[in-house]
Order: sequence, then structure tokens, then C-alpha cells
Amino acid sequence: MEEKDTCEIVCAHEEEVNFVKSKMLQDELLFEVSDNFKVFGDSTRLKILYALSQRELCVCDLAAALEMNQSAISHQLRVLRSKNLVKFKKVGKMAYYSLADQHVVALIELCVEHTKEKLS
Repeated sequence: MEEKDTCEIVCAHEEEVNFVKSKMLQDELLFEVSDNFKVFGDSTRLKILYALSQRELCVCDLAAALEMNQSAISHQLRVLRSKNLVKFKKVGKMAYYSLADQHVVALIELCVEHTKEKLS
């Protein structure tokens, strides 16, 4: 017989509930975090982020590495820039992109590690 995955009686534990409520993040911060996860939820953007976790690349290099056209890459880079996940610098006529900071690298590495564990 399959075990139920919900409580069989309704009984909230007041101390635990109050503790969690006292630690709960503000709605505005949760909204922004949720919005960042939506950005990570797109496989093209994730490919771009992963490529940039390896090294700084210009838009042309990203397009070639991901076998996509530059306009599609540029569109996704604008989305990533709007969430402060990537940064760019101009060198002459070239635009080079890199990850915004180590937090982005850590997020990617943690997600990859978690997924590899689940798949093995």
C-alpha cells in the first residue's frame, strides 16, 4: 500500500510556524529571486551562462560556440544584462561578455552538481 505524502490530521505546530514566519524573506525579494530563476529556466540563456563561466567571450564567439546567429545571442544577452547576470566591455568594435560575479558561477556549479547527482 502506498504511503500518503500529506498529514493525515490538521495540526500546525505554532513554534515552528512562528520561527519560519520570522525568517521568511520579503515578498519583493522573493519576486526578484523568482524572476532570476525564470531567466535560468531558458536553455539558451543557460548555455550562454555556462559558456561564459568557462571564459570571457565576444558575441561572435558565443554565436559560433552555440551555433546560433548573433541577433539571437544578443537578444538573450540583453535579458541576462537586465538581471545583472552578465557584464560587457567594448574593445574597439568588439563586445566581450563575462559573468557579472562569482555568485552566478556558484549558482551554475550548484545546479550542475545537483543535476548530476540526481542523474547518477
